[in-house]
Amino acid sequence: MKLTLAAALSVLVFASCAPSTPAARIAARPSMFERLPEKQKQLVERGQIDKGMSTDAVYLAWGSPSREYEGSENGNSTLRWDYAGSTPVYTNSFYGGWGGGYGYGYGRYGRYGYPYSGYGIGSEITYVPYRRASVLFKGGRVSSWERSRE
Repeated sequence: MKLTLAAALSVLVFASCAPSTPAARIAARPSMFERLPEKQKQLVERGQIDKGMSTDAVYLAWGSPSREYEGSENGNSTLRWDYAGSTPVYTNSFYGGWGGGYGYGYGRYGRYGYPYSGYGIGSEITYVPYRRASVLFKGGRVSSWERSRE
């Protein structure tokens, strides 16, 4: 029983980490795909977008946005979808068991160093977010879009 539960949870975790593709989104929402014009269907299948596409077509091609922004331009409402990515930043560090030095103490330690525990050498990876793509909709249709070159 425990083994079955562990296996089921593992499958669930790995499946949730799988990237979403246009084919997977089309398979999940076939009626949304069928309502698109033929030219847009071809673009969506390739994961591409173009001016004049609806929010449904962009969703099928690129997936759910990371953020949505409402706005106004010349008295007309706009909607912007931003897609985020992340890039790794690698750092190497060394820290010792005595920190601060003169003038960097805090509170009761005054101008003298303050103790903190631990020694270590190691590399760290920090993932820094960035805007990967944006789509601007006017009247429910793509007005403009931009995407970072990869």
